[in-house]
Amino acid sequence: MNRTVEKGKTLLVNGPASVTVVSGKAEVFGTVISNSGKVILREGKQLPFAVEETTTFDLSLAEKATAEEVEGDTIPPSWVESFEKIMELQTKPVTIMVLGSTDAGKTSFCTYLANKLVNQKKRVAVIDGDLGQSDIGPPCTVAYALVSKPITDPFNLQARNAVFVGVTSPEKSVDKAVEGLAALRQEALSNTPDVIIANSDGWIEGEEAVKYKIRLAETIKPDIIFCIQQEDELAQLVGDLEEFKTTIVDSPSVISQRNREKRKNLRELGYIKYLRNAKIQSFPQGWLKIEDNDVFGLGRSHMSFREASKIYELLGMKPLHIVERGDAISVIIGKRRWINGENLKKIEETTKKKAYVIRKGDEEGLLVALYNSERKFLGIGVLQEIEYLRKTIKILTPVSEGIAIITIGKVKLDKNMKEIPALEEENQQEYTAFSRLF
Repeated sequence: MNRTVEKGKTLLVNGPASVTVVSGKAEVFGTVISNSGKVILREGKQLPFAVEETTTFDLSLAEKATAEEVEGDTIPPSWVESFEKIMELQTKPVTIMVLGSTDAGKTSFCTYLANKLVNQKKRVAVIDGDLGQSDIGPPCTVAYALVSKPITDPFNLQARNAVFVGVTSPEKSVDKAVEGLAALRQEALSNTPDVIIANSDGWIEGEEAVKYKIRLAETIKPDIIFCIQQEDELAQLVGDLEEFKTTIVDSPSVISQRNREKRKNLRELGYIKYLRNAKIQSFPQGWLKIEDNDVFGLGRSHMSFREASKIYELLGMKPLHIVERGDAISVIIGKRRWINGENLKKIEETTKKKAYVIRKGDEEGLLVALYNSERKFLGIGVLQEIEYLRKTIKILTPVSEGIAIITIGKVKLDKNMKEIPALEEENQQEYTAFSRLF
């Protein structure tokens, strides 16, 4: 349907939708759309089309999509001032960091700054540090890209590299997230950018969140930190960042708030994007380096034959595999096998370690990352099966060449790429659930 919007107004569109400028001119986060320019909005995304001259749009809205007109430009004046501050800085590259709560407008702000800088012929690198709402790389990764032309959604950028953290929140893997961002910053510097924009996640509440953001700042070493807030939710964090130059930035008043389900849906669109054209492939375990593999213990032996025999005797059976890991033991059995709870207690008393039971098939659906021998990120996959006797591993992935390293994540997907709990709860009455192993 066609819709004409007068100069000085903004058309707010919530996806999924497609917007084509039939006549006139509008601006989206610094990107000018005119002359039949078309923008696709994915579900859960909102874009403001600021009308610079009376403009007619051709709108195609899905069932849940909306389009409404508001007066004026929805870009806060503090965003314009932030861009001007960046242009005044004399260092090269200028490194900026963006902090804010969930749905504060961090990604929109980063997109605006990147577009304005690109329009000034600046070479821009964007580092995406939001594991749960990844725009540049797959979900559960931190990634970076170079921006060579104006964009409306960083989801359409091509990642230059990514680091798989394997979780949707840094709260569960702080060290790995920080190390990943440090590595990406170093690689981004090698591309000689004029400006590096480092976006972050929305975890800001509590002492651990504040410590994490401070570690990020110490790692990224920004020349300026932009703190987007709606009220005063960043007050404590800003106070603890006193050694850095910080600037408070306003959150747009019309920003769309997404609940947990909408954020989950956005991640699932990411899984679908990065697993398109995937095929099941089988790999000998000995050909690969398998990381974050303590639960399954693939490709290596964890105890002597004598120790294993003692475990078999205590169990009253021979399992498919036994993994000794720190203060715990994983006992892996067939789908239809059963272990007496008293026998598990005997193992714990003898070994002084907590005993966990994993059934063959519990691994199905776990998200994995694939790297080459030089640790270049190749893509993601979904673990299909571990064949303990044949010592092979089956993975659903579009990546077909160069795989040397596999990292096992802690997120599990069903066959429709929907996130599901790490383990079905059935048959887990007598021992601790599999998810606690992570």
